[in-house]
Amino acid sequence: MTPLDILIMAAGKGTRMKSRRPKVLHRLAGRALLQHVLDTAALLQPRSAIVITGHGADAVELALAPVAQDPAPAFALKFARQEPQLGTGHAVQQALPLLAGDGTVLVLSGDVPLTQFQTLHGLIAASEAVAGGALALLTVTLPDPSGYGRIVRTADGAVQGIVEHKDASEVQRTIREVYSGIMAVPAQRLAGWLARLNNHNAQGEYYLTDIVAMAVQEGVPVVGHCIEDAFQVAGINSPLQLAELERAHQWRQARALMEQGVRLADPARFDLRDDVRSGAKAALVCGPDVEIDVGCIFTGQVELGEGVQVGAHCCIANARIAAGAVIHPYTHIDGETLGASVGEGALIGPFARLRPGAELGQEVHIGNFVEVKNSTLAAGAKANHLAYLGDATVGERVNYGAGSITANYDGANKHRTVIEADVHIGSNCVLVAPVTVGAGGTVGAGTTLTKDAPPGSLSVARGKPISVAQWQRPTKQPKG
Repeated sequence: MTPLDILIMAAGKGTRMKSRRPKVLHRLAGRALLQHVLDTAALLQPRSAIVITGHGADAVELALAPVAQDPAPAFALKFARQEPQLGTGHAVQQALPLLAGDGTVLVLSGDVPLTQFQTLHGLIAASEAVAGGALALLTVTLPDPSGYGRIVRTADGAVQGIVEHKDASEVQRTIREVYSGIMAVPAQRLAGWLARLNNHNAQGEYYLTDIVAMAVQEGVPVVGHCIEDAFQVAGINSPLQLAELERAHQWRQARALMEQGVRLADPARFDLRDDVRSGAKAALVCGPDVEIDVGCIFTGQVELGEGVQVGAHCCIANARIAAGAVIHPYTHIDGETLGASVGEGALIGPFARLRPGAELGQEVHIGNFVEVKNSTLAAGAKANHLAYLGDATVGERVNYGAGSITANYDGANKHRTVIEADVHIGSNCVLVAPVTVGAGGTVGAGTTLTKDAPPGSLSVARGKPISVAQWQRPTKQPKG
């Protein structure tokens, strides 16, 4: 196998984004554009990936620090600075000292996030299929090619060159096959071609595309690896383009789910974010007969079991929801790194919040404005209204009253509350952890419980009611 080195151009300012954030750090489907490119590149098992930075270089390199500092990296991540930015050819020139001369170089753009692994693999194969290596260009036919470099071919179809839009003649601008900005090239040939680049053009820049004419002149084969999917090579230069590509990407994900049998009320109002890279486990795994209403957002790893129903405008992240559960509208579930789980037949929401470490058993009910964090609720437990359960272990069939909370934090440390099976917690109770309510016990409404309650007991702690007869309310004093 020929070693593969990848260059990712990420130096542009992105003026039309009208943002202080470097363009390649704007997000699509929850991840930076540049991260999409790097994740796909990693699937190609390269020897190295060189990110060419310029505008906002410090921010871009900092964003990739976790990859660069990985103790067991899949490839060597390096950075090259392009200052000032004098064109694509100039950008690649800055990376040349970091390249070995014995491999294939794949040139990618950090603002083109949706190129697929299979496409890049095919492009590399096209370059390496020729003895000594061909210059392989990824091309696409567009209905409106404005702004793109045109592929100029000879009468027999051989690639003769690329003409940038600003330098193209009127006849050349009618060509609809365009260069995507992505190429694969033998490293041993690239160095010589880069040394011969000049900036004799309308922009006064060094165009990487000029190496095509050099290859033709030297008799090096130039091949066009053409695809029909324009979204794979679509770049992002403005918030409008970012939004358009986001919706295109989400539609594709929605369509894939529907082809698996998932019922989406409206695929145009569906978002799957932080989607894992191509070839890895799907970010959203659904069993048969799953139904998802409008406006739902899924992030990280989410599993929906058979027959799960997700109501409108729910946000679900890093969670496992078992068969038959119903997630009512406007529910927020975020398991973060600990994860969250919902048992079979559970009813959650509306307006409920499950935080990391929430583990709910079969047929648990979590109602409106109930928050659960780092707590387990056994089968049949219910907290139906306006309540908080944090750092708690709740037994089977517990009924947890409206307005009740576990006071789990003493200002320095978290403590656990244990509520054993068949306990009834009345409304507006405060359970001051660490505390245990024994099986079958009852805590009366309004109680602040600061010590353990024995099994089967009634615990009540509230002030004696006082009624003052003929009491007069204060009256407002006249002004002045």
